Amino acid sequence: MGEYVQVQTAIPSREKGLEIARSVIDAHLAACVQVVGPMTSTYRWKGEVRVDEEYLLLIKTTADRYPELETHIHDLHAYDVAEIISVPINAGLASYLEWMEEETQAPGV
Repeated sequence: MGEYVQVQTAIPSREKGLEIARSVIDAHLAACVQVVGPMTSTYRWKGEVRVDEEYLLLIKTTADRYPELETHIHDLHAYDVAEIISVPINAGLASYLEWMEEETQAPGV
């Protein structure tokens, strides 16, 4: 088995989150995407403190698919500076990790 990651990104709407989720699954860049929210995010942007409603995407994939996934998300994202963060999965149920491996195979592999 390879290395696995969970990628997260914050999106301004549920609809945009579902669009990105479906797109990365269709492209075999992720095995699973959970759209969580709404949540409230507080942050500083261009010198101003902002408080906005957002949705969090939790994306499960393999480490080797991350670069292509990052580009794919960035191309579809609504924000100029998108939060796209990869966190290593140190352990997991073997059958789940195997399923992730199978689902993230590039088409034709």
